[in-house]
Amino acid sequence: MNNDGDADQGVQVTPPSEHPSGVDGFLRDAIEDIQAVLRADPAARTLGEVVTSYPGIHALWFHRIAHRLWEEERLTIARMLSHVSRHLTGIEIHPGATIGRRVFIDHGMGVVIGETAVIGDDCLIYKGVVLGGTTLKRSKRHPTLGKGVTVGSNACILGAVDVGDGARIGSGSVVIKDVEAGGTAVGIPGRVVSREQERNSLQIPDLDHADLPDPLHRIVGDLLKQIDRLSKRIHTLEERLDVPPEELAEKLERSELQDELDLEFLETYEE
Repeated sequence: MNNDGDADQGVQVTPPSEHPSGVDGFLRDAIEDIQAVLRADPAARTLGEVVTSYPGIHALWFHRIAHRLWEEERLTIARMLSHVSRHLTGIEIHPGATIGRRVFIDHGMGVVIGETAVIGDDCLIYKGVVLGGTTLKRSKRHPTLGKGVTVGSNACILGAVDVGDGARIGSGSVVIKDVEAGGTAVGIPGRVVSREQERNSLQIPDLDHADLPDPLHRIVGDLLKQIDRLSKRIHTLEERLDVPPEELAEKLERSELQDELDLEFLETYEE
């Protein structure tokens, strides 16, 4: 979490859980990954289908090995393994990235996850998502996702921003600022358009990522309502003055009837 008052803004980010060590731990993680796919994808029908046909979990399995090599300072081998994984799965995950448990990368083609990115448990990431950096400094320069975050297709989260627990990022959005826990961010640049403090249990992925608020639709609707109210007021003034609209427009252009209109308007408004 950033140190510029994010805690006051409700950016609650739960760190990812530790992965169990050893071969047994890797197998336990793999079972959790398969269960996460079966839980989050209605198209997944059998265990064999998930194990053989889901590049998202293949990329995660490659990454866990590459990340362990990265932590052991075997950097070149780690990068080579992540490069192989990229060609096999279409998903590019830097071996330095930290990814929690039960993360599901659905479809996954074109997903890019940077070196210092952190992804919490139970996150759901769709195809084309980019967790990118915005600086050349060798520091924390990639996003941090909390627990249970849903990131829609082709969304970009750029820089060392925090995305709070249970937040949703709309498809095609570009997020460059923190998103509070339970918030929904859409647009370019991404803005929080709704807030829901209590998401489900945060262990069940939020598949309803298409049902997001449309701020432009709301703004246009408000403007149309305002225009309708103003039209009714003008119509009332025309009736009060008993002047045809064309004549009224001409007189207004010549700045005539201004005092009279002000009085009529005040009387109408009071009524």
